[in-house]
This record gives sequence, structure tokens and C-alpha cells, in this order.
Amino acid sequence: MPRNYSLSAVILSRNSEKKIGQCLDSLKGFADEVIVVDGESTDNTKEIAIRSGVKFYSHKFLGSFAAERNFGSDNANSEWVLQLDSDEVVSEDFKHKCDEMLPKTEYAAFKFLRKNAFLGHVFKYGGWYHWSQHLFRKGFARYEGRVHEKMLVNGKVGELNADILHFPFDSITEFIDRQNRYTDLQAKDILDEEKELDIKKIKYNLTWKPLKLFKKMYFNKKGYKEGLPGLVFSILFSWVHFVKWAKVWEIYSKSEQELKSKS
Repeated sequence: MPRNYSLSAVILSRNSEKKIGQCLDSLKGFADEVIVVDGESTDNTKEIAIRSGVKFYSHKFLGSFAAERNFGSDNANSEWVLQLDSDEVVSEDFKHKCDEMLPKTEYAAFKFLRKNAFLGHVFKYGGWYHWSQHLFRKGFARYEGRVHEKMLVNGKVGELNADILHFPFDSITEFIDRQNRYTDLQAKDILDEEKELDIKKIKYNLTWKPLKLFKKMYFNKKGYKEGLPGLVFSILFSWVHFVKWAKVWEIYSKSEQELKSKS
């Protein structure tokens, strides 16, 4: 099928030498250009990426994944932009669906299915096989937020019923290390955005909310069907929420103490 649209893939990376090669291989013959926005990796990520012929930008991470994605989009030259992480792989079905839909669509952006793996186990249940919105016409979308950034679209959003495969964690240690960094940023987002934050809301998010999240993932969304991986991930996901709000409480308490000392 002749291609009558162009697509730029933007990949965010940092110390991704173990995974970025698989991501880049999945884009060969599909993306018209590949842009890697790298957060000053100290491993062989840069060498692997450059050998693949990508446009490589070393871009110091300043605390916002939205800023990284917008930087990559601004440097893209194609009609369409697909935003990826270095631990994602584009499926053949996804490529075929793009070839079918992008040339004739009136949509400004598409959401697609993201199939996640945890410790080598690919999830169908537990809420970890979900829609992700990272494909858009250049100039029709921008990102906001530090972590779990939101894409704001100027136009209608369609559904592309195909998978991007995501392999984020090779170990529980890697999961915990990454979430420790992410929850630092998420806590700052909460403190910036919450206009009526008080100790009552903090207590709720430290006690009942993690339990509700576990119930939602493990029971309501049938994470139990994934066996032990489903149980472990449901507990860890709830724990991440607890850690995030514990950090909110820490910062909130310090600011309250500083106000008292000044009064």
C-alpha cells in the first residue's frame, strides 16, 4: 500500500540501552523520521540510537515530561506525531491500522490500546490494558503536567483499535526506584493544583483511597485473573498512591510549620 501520509516518532529515553533497540527496530519502515529526546543518559543509549539513524537530542530533564514531549513534537517535520517511551514496541497491527485510517481521517488525534507487561507477564485485566492518547496531527496537540502528562487536543479524538506493547519494568526494584522519582513530581503537581487541600483530604488519601484502589484493580477490574502478577501489581499500585500522598503530607506539614513559626 503506497504511503500518502508522513509520521514522526518521538521517543523519550534515559539510560535505556536495554530496551530502546527493540523500540527503534519496531519503527523501521514505518516512521518517516525518529526523534529521540534523551535525559542525559550515562549508558550506551546515545550510541545505540545514533547507529539507527535517528535525530538525537540530549535534553536535560527539568521535572516535566510534558516539556520533553512538547520539545520532541516541535522538532518533528511530519504531518503526524506518535509519542513513545523507549520501552514501547509498535505492533504490526498498529502500523496497518495507521495506514488505513490516517490518510483519510478528519480526527486531530487518536487514542490507541496500550498492552502492558509486568515482570514478563502481559496483562489483559486489572485496568492495565487501556487506552492511551499519544498520536496526533502536528500542531493540533500540546502536553501539560509533570508526570502522567495530559495531551490537550485542538479537535476531535478518534479510536485506533490496535496495540502498542509496553515493557516498563524488569524487576520490582526497578519499579520502586522509578516510582520513587515519579511520586516526587506527582506530589508537587498535587500541591500546585489542589486549591482546598487540608489534613482531612490527606488522611483520606493515606488510608481509604489505597484500599479502594486495590479493590478496584484486583476485584472490580479482575486483576485476580492475572494470578500472582495481578496480586503483586495491584498491591504495588496502591502503595504508589500511598507514597505519593505521604510526600504531599510531608511537604504540607513543613509549610504549615513554617507559617506557624513566622506568626
